[in-house]
Amino acid sequence: MKMKKFIAPVLGLSLLFPTMSSAAEPKATAETPAADLRAALDQLLSEHFVLAVSSMTTMYDGSKNWEAAAKALDQNAVDMEPAIASIYGDEGAAQFEKIFREHNNYTEDLVKATKEDDPEARKAAEQEVDQFVKEFSEFLGTATEGKLPTEAAAKAVRVHEDQVQDTFDAYVEGDYKEAYETYREGYKHMFVISKALSGAITTQMPEKFNDTKSDTAAADLRSTLNSLAGEHFALATMGMAKEYDGAKDFDFVSWAENANTAEFKGAVASIYGDEGAAQFEKIWQTDHIAAQSDLVQAVKNKDEDARAQVEERFNQFAEDFGGFLGAATEENLPAADATAAVKTHEEQVMKTFDSYVAGDYDAEYQNFREGYKTMFGIGLALGDAIVKQMPDKFAGTTMPEEMPKTGMGGTSDSTSTTEMMVVTFGAIAAIASAFIVRRKMTREQ
Repeated sequence: MKMKKFIAPVLGLSLLFPTMSSAAEPKATAETPAADLRAALDQLLSEHFVLAVSSMTTMYDGSKNWEAAAKALDQNAVDMEPAIASIYGDEGAAQFEKIFREHNNYTEDLVKATKEDDPEARKAAEQEVDQFVKEFSEFLGTATEGKLPTEAAAKAVRVHEDQVQDTFDAYVEGDYKEAYETYREGYKHMFVISKALSGAITTQMPEKFNDTKSDTAAADLRSTLNSLAGEHFALATMGMAKEYDGAKDFDFVSWAENANTAEFKGAVASIYGDEGAAQFEKIWQTDHIAAQSDLVQAVKNKDEDARAQVEERFNQFAEDFGGFLGAATEENLPAADATAAVKTHEEQVMKTFDSYVAGDYDAEYQNFREGYKTMFGIGLALGDAIVKQMPDKFAGTTMPEEMPKTGMGGTSDSTSTTEMMVVTFGAIAAIASAFIVRRKMTREQ
């Protein structure tokens, strides 16, 4: 039985700039070389999942932007190469490129076979994916000198491939509820992979990462906020395009976006209590989520006055949310800086949508990738503030049992951050196991 309940991850991330500290008095920070590696993998691997699903579904639908989506997916793989080269050299990067970039072509073969209702071609495409799982897991096992065992890597990569295929298959069948539930599960699984891979690499080469760890409490916080923020941007831009087109699956994208908002609210509550969470939700929904939908309608109706009003609401949201973050973090994240960052986010959402409407699909995906990357920077700045505000709570390798009371209403009645993280990652692990079992049963039938 596949799990469908999602537990809200904990809000938190790292320092925006390196913190100078002595060996005798190390300061809590999530911006260490190891945490930076994990965050980079968070971004690139989760973006890979988003773009893989986008390229497959748009190709199946014959959408005009599918080639741009495929190009963005390929560029995502190219962007991984410098990171691989910096760790394993040019030879390792070349081997990675050969294996990883080629597997994007396998997913195209699978789409074509499905669209043409060709069982033999579909079987051949699935066999190509199976070969990728084998080759890539062997590459990871060998590259990390067994710190990430080949068998473990194979299981993680197999789950990822199954989640991409299952999302696509549910979409093709018109089972959009299943498609977007699976989409969210698959998205989150990429952060499990990045945690495992970064842990293996930093264990293998501790001196390259200044003997820092990628699985500290602060690094975990950074990763969970990365997940929330990145998913929000992906769903927001997807949902706006779906609403503009009147797509059949639009309501289910909205469901996914609401689920992401609920997790954000739970994350805020875990740190700033129910009062802070209620303030967050009020600001987030009215002049942010709802305003994005109103922008779509204004564009569809070619109503410039309505669009101007929506853009003013975006500006108000940036001011209100920036002020909220400044107050919540006791100005460790200055309200002015938060406001500027949120304004940049809204502009990138609009640019992505406007490029889509204009039919400039290369620009659409370029803007998407820039906006997606920005979310990780916003999370970094916010995490910096939280760590500065509560340094003693993020100095260890485990999540704090209880967050301190703050001016936002306290957290005495909130779920502890340790419990939240344990349940969250436990849920993801259970989801992964469920997918392995389900996929095996399906293929044996």
